[in-house]
Amino acid sequence: MSLLGLILLATGIISALSLSGSVFLFLRKHILDKLAIFLVAFAAGALMGTAFLHLLPEAVEMVEGKGAFLYILIGFTIFFFLENILHWHHSHRDRGAAHAQLGTLSLLGDAAHNFLDGLIIAVAFFIDIRLGIITATATALHEIPQEVAEYGVLIYAGFSRARALVFNFLSATTVIAGGIVGYLLQDVIGQWVTIIVFFAVGTFLYLAASDFVPEIKKEQGLKKSLTLLSVFAAGIMLMWLFTFIE
Repeated sequence: MSLLGLILLATGIISALSLSGSVFLFLRKHILDKLAIFLVAFAAGALMGTAFLHLLPEAVEMVEGKGAFLYILIGFTIFFFLENILHWHHSHRDRGAAHAQLGTLSLLGDAAHNFLDGLIIAVAFFIDIRLGIITATATALHEIPQEVAEYGVLIYAGFSRARALVFNFLSATTVIAGGIVGYLLQDVIGQWVTIIVFFAVGTFLYLAASDFVPEIKKEQGLKKSLTLLSVFAAGIMLMWLFTFIE
């Protein structure tokens, strides 16, 4: 399959995961809550594993100066700014804070975030097909809990189930647009590959450490905490196993 075909396949699957929110929300709330936190824990581990075991090592091999590590902080800070200043929300936080305006802002933020994900996936495929598959896998894993939360926000903001599903899917298709733009501009982006990869590390670390891990820490009880820690470790282990794929 061609490079463009791989990018379209990966981003198309990720876009389709936006429909997962509606599937999960048809479950009873107590069942949803039990499942969601395990998805969050697994996604957090996968994001951390991808950042440290795959993206960062690849970027370090290409870097010529220590200053490039600044882009990790830039990626982290930009997502911090978007979430806390503009309230573009991508996590499993209390849906009671949602309101009509948040529904629109959430869609815009989700679209921008997904576009960036598509761009990062395209860049990863440029570097190495294996890295592209790993990056797309990590992105897909964190999309499920994110889209469940996104769908819930839209419902709370007054969207009907059908309207929330359609708009959430449309915002998710920007990951495909990001992948296509990344492919079409590969000659230009090629000059900025290292910076984009470092930026991706920062965004992955922010999502895992600032959004997902705090949700895990809210859970009480030794048994539940140890179980979630095991699921988190399983996410890291999955990404570690990918290091043996040539």
